[in-house]
Amino acid sequence: MIAPAILLPTTGSWAQVRKHAALADRLGYSAINCSHISARDSFTTLAGLADVAPRADLGVAVAPIYHRTPASMAQTAATVDDVTGGRFRLGLGVGHRVTMANWHGQEIGSPLTEMREYAGLVRALLAGAPATTGERWRSTFAFAGFTPRLDLPIYLAGLSVGMLALAGEIADGIVLWACPASYVREVVVPTVRAARVAAGKDPDSFAILAAVPCAATDDPERAMDGMRGELVRYFGLPFYRRMFAAAGYAGDIAAYDAADSDAGRRQAIGADFIADLCAIGDSRAVAEGVGRYRAAGPVTPMISNVAGTDFASTLHAAVAAS
Repeated sequence: MIAPAILLPTTGSWAQVRKHAALADRLGYSAINCSHISARDSFTTLAGLADVAPRADLGVAVAPIYHRTPASMAQTAATVDDVTGGRFRLGLGVGHRVTMANWHGQEIGSPLTEMREYAGLVRALLAGAPATTGERWRSTFAFAGFTPRLDLPIYLAGLSVGMLALAGEIADGIVLWACPASYVREVVVPTVRAARVAAGKDPDSFAILAAVPCAATDDPERAMDGMRGELVRYFGLPFYRRMFAAAGYAGDIAAYDAADSDAGRRQAIGADFIADLCAIGDSRAVAEGVGRYRAAGPVTPMISNVAGTDFASTLHAAVAAS
């Protein structure tokens, strides 16, 4: 069984980011992953953590494909992999229409087609293979004076059945955020494994990395409120809304839509949803929460922090629970 990974916040002081990375490495976590949202750049952060976390794998979870060209993505990934001693994993995601438009001035067209083209072109560039020309992505870039690792792993972020199946077909793994354990068990695992088999690939060679918002705390209600504050924005994003509904939480979405205040929208996220998604409470509750993801199939839990709780304490509790 693979040791759990962590999803390391890139917010706060640099000293704290380094402290948490060093602790995770010392405790034996298998990988340190950084999200690529609006704080520090995840690639630069991971390169800067290599010295304090010399054993764990390092991964981006995940970079949107619309903020770098395939050539730039391949070059950046290969560089980080090289300076970290071949421990890097590239995570690619579509992102969301509102953020891609407002942050990067880019439009998402057909997510599945564009992801297939993009990931294929990045692989071709890393391998030194002839570049392909697709409907959206094209490049004649080639590495010169430097040879990247040919088998650098590429994971995709996925929520829908279509993206999960694409990941099973073309990627080395899937990265999941805000996917309740029940959805991982009932939808993610069977979908990606079926896609692997259909593609003539070994389903056991595919990694499933599932974020588990976790808090070792004696005040679970406060932690749950912190989690609602984190989740409330995702209940407004179309890709997540469809996944939450498919996971059986259409009632939470309806309550969210009916609420007329931010506080009401937060409270619309029910306790059952939080319990399905998170591992919050004493050591037993943490163990049970992490265990739900382990029981869902060949899943590596990726421990993430809950706002307002102590991540160091959680890292100790979660690795003990695994």
